Amino acid sequence: MSHTNRDQAKLLARIRRLKGQMEAVERALDAGQSCGDILNLVASVRGAVNGLTVELIEDHIRGHVAGHDTQVEREEGAAELIEIVRRYLK
Repeated sequence: MSHTNRDQAKLLARIRRLKGQMEAVERALDAGQSCGDILNLVASVRGAVNGLTVELIEDHIRGHVAGHDTQVEREEGAAELIEIVRRYLK
């Protein structure tokens, strides 16, 4: 079973909050709110995405790197994580 399945309810709650934050940005733009207000909303979205990403990375490390018995499985999990982090940091 995937670690995302175990924590599915928690992850889905985070996604729903993110969706709500994005909808707040959309409403602010539609309403013509100030740039500062919109930037603050976007900063909140970015923080939420970063928090979700960190949680998923931590779960990946625990489930696919540290949680495996063989060196090959740990190396595969680590290689996958390295690729993901590089893509995320671009």
